[in-house]
Amino acid sequence: MSALEKLLQEVRACHFCEGLPLGPKPILQVGSSKARLLIAGQAPGTLAHESGITFNDPSGDRLREWLQIDRQMFYNDALIAIVPMGFCYPGKGKNGGDLPPRKECAPRWRDKILQQLPELKLTLLVGSYAQNYIFGKGTVTDRVKNYKNYLPDFFPLPHPSWRTLAWAKKNPYFQEDVLFALRQKVKEILK
Repeated sequence: MSALEKLLQEVRACHFCEGLPLGPKPILQVGSSKARLLIAGQAPGTLAHESGITFNDPSGDRLREWLQIDRQMFYNDALIAIVPMGFCYPGKGKNGGDLPPRKECAPRWRDKILQQLPELKLTLLVGSYAQNYIFGKGTVTDRVKNYKNYLPDFFPLPHPSWRTLAWAKKNPYFQEDVLFALRQKVKEILK
């Protein structure tokens, strides 16, 4: 068994966040140390928790549309790793949206996993939690607008929830410039 396989076994057995509303169920996608693209989101939602597959919901459909890749490529764990900031569904907040990812998860596992992925060419930072973990406090809008400042290692994106539709209308550069650059970069990395 490889070091990566041992680590993933340990991650999937993690019950550090005992007491979550739906219980601990770590969900991530890492299949090979040869992965070239890393998607860092926030935490699984209820649909992902139920299926055990990350981004297995309308947000995932929107993200795949942004990337212009199909489900088969998206879930090709030899090329694409998906390591969110929190591996377990955190529960619902008072306003009905999901709670933030648990703060303990990323520091506990993230660096250990990334050490096993030496061939990563680009990390997509999807949403504020991923971006703030890497860069510190800031706004998603500023980071997405200035995405070139974070290349070649990182590409900041908004979270692909339904709320982003209104945000995209207010920020037309996202559709006109950012998505074009994103698709070109992803296509280059995955070829």
